[in-house]
Amino acid sequence: MYVISLAALKRNTSVLREVKEAAGCRLVLALKGFSCWRTFPAIRDDLDGCCASGLWEAMLARKHFGKQVITYSPAYDAADVAALCEFTHHLDFNSLSQWFRFRESVMAHPRFLNGELHCGLRINPQHSTGHTPLYDPCVAGSRLGVTADQLAGADLTGISGLHIHTLCEQNSDDLETTLAAVDERFGGLLRSGQIRYLNMGGGHWITKPFYDRDRLVRLVRETASRYGVEVWLEPGEAVAIHTGVLRAEVMDVFESAGHRLAILSVSATAHMPDVLEMPYRPDVFLVDSEPGDGRPAVVLEGEHYHPATESGEWIYRLGGPTCLAGDVVGDFAFPRPLLVGDVLVFDDMAHYTMVKTTMFNGVKHPPVALQHPDGTLEIVREFGFGDFENRLA
Repeated sequence: MYVISLAALKRNTSVLREVKEAAGCRLVLALKGFSCWRTFPAIRDDLDGCCASGLWEAMLARKHFGKQVITYSPAYDAADVAALCEFTHHLDFNSLSQWFRFRESVMAHPRFLNGELHCGLRINPQHSTGHTPLYDPCVAGSRLGVTADQLAGADLTGISGLHIHTLCEQNSDDLETTLAAVDERFGGLLRSGQIRYLNMGGGHWITKPFYDRDRLVRLVRETASRYGVEVWLEPGEAVAIHTGVLRAEVMDVFESAGHRLAILSVSATAHMPDVLEMPYRPDVFLVDSEPGDGRPAVVLEGEHYHPATESGEWIYRLGGPTCLAGDVVGDFAFPRPLLVGDVLVFDDMAHYTMVKTTMFNGVKHPPVALQHPDGTLEIVREFGFGDFENRLA
């Protein structure tokens, strides 16, 4: 079961609201990182709206968040653009070819003509700051964003915004060097008076304890003043980080070739895909009857939590119930032998994990629950055979 703490979400968005007010910018939720719309009433007042990666996310934002909708996609088709022009507030394009293809129809739309709809281009500052190539949009040959040389001499009539997104789980020092690269390559355009907004994308770990929020505020204010633009931020992870868990049950334990193995009711590939894609090692807790010294993001009344460690006597390789040989979370040490029926809690599973889940192998999909501030649980979504059956026909 996925369990999301509404109180933890509110703590994060309260921090984000303080930051955006201090910086004088706009801040929206990136639905690609967190889109559990049943939580939106708890956080709507702190944020300016949502950013969407395409039509369906934009429709979700309009229906369930009800504030600003800003949209960027690596590519749109004609039906997408026609639908988005009816309600999105920013429509950002990934390439000049896409913009030129749709410019005439977009600029003729009544919402563009009356100023409700603004269009922008994603730019590539060609400045890598991350450590994982899979998440680096500035690698050579990247399909994401327009480079400065591609813009040279281009007719940018109708464009009033620029969009950068180069960070992933990073501090504001990386934003500072990125903005220097943006100024070097695109500063002339930003100073031309044509550009009205600069979207600095997501990847800002604003709600992490170590994040330098004062520097972020300074950078945003300096950027807005330097170019005369409105600055937008679109974090996803910073909204939902440390707000949710995935609870799993031990289904089987056995030994093979000197390894203790535990098969769980949840799958790494289907229910925690970022564990394999990022990759990263999640924090894991054993729920026990004896007092423990651990505390995941969501704590249930009457439970005790023992954090798993990397070394110890009782090491188990945790795996899922699918046929994929690599459906393994990792090796974790526990304070006692694991037993069938034990409950393990995987921490920090609200962001990105939930939006990427699949029903691979027909494995049962975990239900989704909200923990209200008083500690009570509300199951807001359960999945059955019909959900699996109806996916492909």
